Amino acid sequence: MADENVLKGKDFVINSPSQQDRFNLWPGKYHSPVTTALWHARSSIVERARNISVDSPAQSTLQSKTPAGNRTSVLYNFSSDNELREEYRNPWNSIRIGKLLEDLDALAGTIAVKHCSDSDHTTRPLLLVTASVDKISMKKRLRIDVDLQLAGAVAWVGRSSMEIRMEVIQPVREVMEEDDKALIANFTFVARDWKTHKAALVNHLVPQTEEEKQLFAMGSARDAHRKKLRLEHQEASTSPFTKQYNDRLAQLLREGRVLCEMPALADRNSILMRDTRLENAIICQPQQRNMHGRIFGGFLMRRAFEIAFSTAYVFGGIRPLFLEVDHVDFRRPVDVGDFLRLKSCVLYTETENLEQPRIHVEVIAHVTQPELKSSEVSNTFYFTFSLDPEIKAPGVDWNVRRVLPATEEEARTYLARYEADHIVHEVSV
Repeated sequence: MADENVLKGKDFVINSPSQQDRFNLWPGKYHSPVTTALWHARSSIVERARNISVDSPAQSTLQSKTPAGNRTSVLYNFSSDNELREEYRNPWNSIRIGKLLEDLDALAGTIAVKHCSDSDHTTRPLLLVTASVDKISMKKRLRIDVDLQLAGAVAWVGRSSMEIRMEVIQPVREVMEEDDKALIANFTFVARDWKTHKAALVNHLVPQTEEEKQLFAMGSARDAHRKKLRLEHQEASTSPFTKQYNDRLAQLLREGRVLCEMPALADRNSILMRDTRLENAIICQPQQRNMHGRIFGGFLMRRAFEIAFSTAYVFGGIRPLFLEVDHVDFRRPVDVGDFLRLKSCVLYTETENLEQPRIHVEVIAHVTQPELKSSEVSNTFYFTFSLDPEIKAPGVDWNVRRVLPATEEEARTYLARYEADHIVHEVSV
């Protein structure tokens, strides 16, 4: 790992008054020492963004950079740092996954900024926005008493977008093994001109090693696959539903109506989707903003994870085990002062495998502006949980209910999510 720029969050200390003054101006002052280190890595670019006018010239010459040149990692010294360990500990003596998702976005943003920066300090920097995150799956449990590392690099670059490949590694050792990767995620960022907000070209990426070339090809394939899916979605929205789809829809609604109108005669092992709902609301604060003045995508992911976890906890009656979050698109930016409402529910469950039943939770983030009488969806998140086998009594099966829709809108959401979860993905991570 000699080519990495390792940031040890706990070791980062601001000593000089000039550093402290600059830090007080940095946006998004999270209370995490790791994100403090990330902001320190961005400090020169943040200062440049503050001092350069939007009327300054745009970058005229694109540079060619390598993945190794922007590779960055953060080391969490959980084994030796009690304060840092407490920062990330959940009530069950494990790691707060939502906080880790937040840090992943922060680190990916730092890497994107590093790749897009140029050496000319008279040009205005680019505006970078998290566009999407590919499906994130946990490959193994994470421990709070073992050192952990977040690492990432730019893996693919298009005209105005780039893909950052992120990894969560535990344990951390000199020679990493494939089993050490607990999580892999691909963050897609898009670049906009700071003045016009139109798409802007980003620096080229020149992969050097065979692994880097393979990751570049996979990123290119994923980009083509996303474009294909968008086209298919547009065509599907204008095409009539098949007889098979309509039959499944009608069957779901029949079963749901029995539970609505004749609950005493309904299957005791079923529950209405609306009875699994949770909701919370927050005002987005300045401390949650990124260097462009908008709310961190990672902050939204953490809050969505926390309400999804709570929904699965209340539904299953036993501590949930996080399995994955599906592809996330950031449709609308969230600004400081926005009234953010998070609504969650269990969409459906799978109980074919009694040892590891699956609970699929939807979280919809609404940006509400009372002054404008406006409410728009900024994100929709789909989380999958199971129930933690470590607390299962021997010989006792889980009692995970079947979830049924009460309205046609709920039934269509149920079917759309089920089909999306059970298609064969063409592109691997």
